[in-house]
Amino acid sequence: MKSPVHVAVVGGSGSGKTWLAEKLAAALAPRAARLSLDDFYRDLSALPTTERDAVNFDDPAAIDWEKFHAVLGALRVGEKINLPVYDFATHTRKKSPRFFLPPPLVIWDGLWLLHHDWLRKQFTLTIFVECGAEERFRRRAERDVRERGRSFESVRCQFFEHVEPMHERFVEPQRRQATQSVDSPINAKTLDALVQKLLQLLG
Repeated sequence: MKSPVHVAVVGGSGSGKTWLAEKLAAALAPRAARLSLDDFYRDLSALPTTERDAVNFDDPAAIDWEKFHAVLGALRVGEKINLPVYDFATHTRKKSPRFFLPPPLVIWDGLWLLHHDWLRKQFTLTIFVECGAEERFRRRAERDVRERGRSFESVRCQFFEHVEPMHERFVEPQRRQATQSVDSPINAKTLDALVQKLLQLLG
């Protein structure tokens, strides 16, 4: 089986990278599918709940890079694999994995997909989503309160104590490594141009 083409969509928390990856995958389905680096957060089930909440999830060290590397290797040879599924409410990996057979194009979204040299080499196209801190905070607060059972105050504290400092240190520098940058919110013209570029990659 031919190895799939891998594309990375990178940006800060709340930038719209997941939205973009989902739109691109939907536009090119069934020849494309979206996967997320978020599912590779380390399983913290061995820690007490109070200690889990204290982990800095905006530091690349929070990712199980060994697991991620193994999955990429399996995808390269077109194998059907078990993907981890992360539960953000409990900071643990769900017991039931996700079965995945890679299509010709795999579109990844994540905070640090261009952070490591070895990782950047895996992607044929890399896209950085630009978005200001105020808008990213508004979106993150809305999502975490609605989907992850968080209080607004806890989200606010986390954003300014962990998220934004880590964004400046680890996420923003990746913009220079990306093939191209796009501004969020992403308009229809930009989205269509990206779809056409991915169609060219598919041949």
